[in-house]
Amino acid sequence: MNEHLKENEKRTNPFLSPYGTPHDTAPFDRIRLEDFEPAIIEGIRRDNEEIEKIINNPDEPTFENTVVRVDDEKDNEHYYDLLDRTTAVFFNLLSAETNDKLDALAQKLSPVLTRHANDIRLNKRLFERIRYVYEHHGELSPEEEMLLDKCYDGFVRSGALLDDDGKARLRTLSEEAGVLALQFSQNLLKANKAFTLHITDEADLEGLPDTAVAAAKQAAEERKLEGWVITLDYPNYSPFMTYSTRRDLRRRLYMARNTECMEGNDEDNTEICKRLVNLRRETAQLLGYDTYADYVLKHRMATNVENVYRLLDDLIEAYRPAAMEEKQEMEALAKELEGNDFTLEEWDTAFYAHQLKLRKYDLDAEMLRPYLELSRVIDGVFGLATRLYGITFRPAPDIPVYHPDVKAYEVYDADGRFLAVFYADFYPRQGKNGGAWMTEYRGQWIDSDGENHRPHVSVVMNFTKPTAEKPALLTLGEVETFLHEFGHALHGMFANTRFESLSGTNVWWDFVELPSQFMENFAVEREFLRTFAIHYETGEPLPDELIDRIVRSRSFMAATQCLRQVSLGLLDMAYYTQRKPFEADILSFEKQAWKKAIIGRQRNDTCMTVQFSHIMAGGYAAGYYSYKWAEVLDADAFSVFKAHGIFDRQTAQRFRKEILSKGGTEHPMTLYKRFRGGEPTIDALLARDGIRKQRT
Repeated sequence: MNEHLKENEKRTNPFLSPYGTPHDTAPFDRIRLEDFEPAIIEGIRRDNEEIEKIINNPDEPTFENTVVRVDDEKDNEHYYDLLDRTTAVFFNLLSAETNDKLDALAQKLSPVLTRHANDIRLNKRLFERIRYVYEHHGELSPEEEMLLDKCYDGFVRSGALLDDDGKARLRTLSEEAGVLALQFSQNLLKANKAFTLHITDEADLEGLPDTAVAAAKQAAEERKLEGWVITLDYPNYSPFMTYSTRRDLRRRLYMARNTECMEGNDEDNTEICKRLVNLRRETAQLLGYDTYADYVLKHRMATNVENVYRLLDDLIEAYRPAAMEEKQEMEALAKELEGNDFTLEEWDTAFYAHQLKLRKYDLDAEMLRPYLELSRVIDGVFGLATRLYGITFRPAPDIPVYHPDVKAYEVYDADGRFLAVFYADFYPRQGKNGGAWMTEYRGQWIDSDGENHRPHVSVVMNFTKPTAEKPALLTLGEVETFLHEFGHALHGMFANTRFESLSGTNVWWDFVELPSQFMENFAVEREFLRTFAIHYETGEPLPDELIDRIVRSRSFMAATQCLRQVSLGLLDMAYYTQRKPFEADILSFEKQAWKKAIIGRQRNDTCMTVQFSHIMAGGYAAGYYSYKWAEVLDADAFSVFKAHGIFDRQTAQRFRKEILSKGGTEHPMTLYKRFRGGEPTIDALLARDGIRKQRT
């Protein structure tokens, strides 16, 4: 006991001293829960100290002494960036490796951090200096102009021009929204982890492939239970819904997943969603916009609500006939197999879609798993980056990680120079959110001495775990997910801009998905699959006939999937185009909002809104359409690669130079046109999805 006390007396908070780690990476092995709060409070104090220096500077406000310092307070290494460094670790762990104590601390600190952000954005003297520079600046580079515009507009959009009453109201709204968004995420994680389907009768596993059975067995063992456990984590949930012949259990699992956070318990998100919609509407109107969507879209490629709806409507018109055919085809097969009285329900669609795919293409995800062993997939994805851009990845066991599952790599450019640190976190676990995402522990910037500070990038996923008998064997869909997040990672790793706030993925939301969705295209390319798809036991390459079936099946259910995304985009826009206080019943509102993208009847006992993290807690409010907008871009961009060869180094270098390395330093359409030679069209997307042939 005394020894432990002595240790604590001697111990230094790792955030408050030099890390002493390779590439100055976060010292995860030394960080404790009790380190976060004092580091964050001290970081706020240092921020305030720096702001005081800026506003008390007797010199005339200039771009360099005002705007640059606001954006890039890195003059005193490890001093003025304390808050950024600490919160980057804190909030990333909150998503990837949380617990009850960390959740509670987040609830405590969230309003503190929101208040601090407001203190800066609503600082009258600071804004006066920034406005002076905005109105009186001399010649600036395009990147400097972009930063100045972003900085000035950021203050305006945060209420700098409001009167005192308006500023006070804005503070209240933003602080409440910050707390509620966090609570939404915490509720969803708790609800997701609370449910398990515990199976004790082996007969209830009928239809499941060996990989799914082994994963369920492992999940049971982790919980010290006999038998098998199915969770709502995607690697468990999806195979069960796809393969299980037990319709009653599929229904139970489906209803559990699709009623999360709507059951009137402590994790119910219904009222939180209503409040968030109203908080954002009131915020936008306080700042002079009719709706929150108008506020958001001012800085999006779509530019306005009308253009978003035009895109969504055009997609409905193009895809709806094909989606209806897909549905009819699936229903016909279900009736053929089950009888004419059979009614296809939501918990049946994955199962019968799989049966239809088997019949049409003789293709099943499980056929591919033995050829998609994770370590080889990693080699394939890294190898693709090497082939396109010349970069290489080296395992870095000396770099601390936050969980044993996480792997760290050093990334080097074609000329041998250090490029980035890359973390990969592949498997689901108790304290980890579902889904997949890319994030950064450190961004990229170039300091006043010309030193290029390289980024620390992380990808987090929830793939099928290895078992005692088999390594981690992925589905092709999981390979696509890896490629998607890796595309975001490349966007971060290739960043090469002066200012961190314009670096890497700091671009408009309807542009940020281009690099990620672009990479997904490689998943079904024969030449790429040939580089890594090898049977984990026999060493034989993926047979040509299987590759042929993969290529032929690429557009399978593409129309249905498109309308699903469009429906979510419509739901998002319906909430955030509200002009009056939102008081509607969420369940009925949801069904009406996306009605024109839905084929067939809707259920009244499930709800998407209460678990729709993207638009409630994840930064995509009034922006979910971005996925389809970026899909138009990615299909169009990949058509350039297809024309010159998918591994064409010259085309790849142009993509890197004009898009991946430029971040948000110029308007996204300017960057895209510089790469493409013109604006994108929808033709390549329609051709890829088998809707119609691409015009030449």
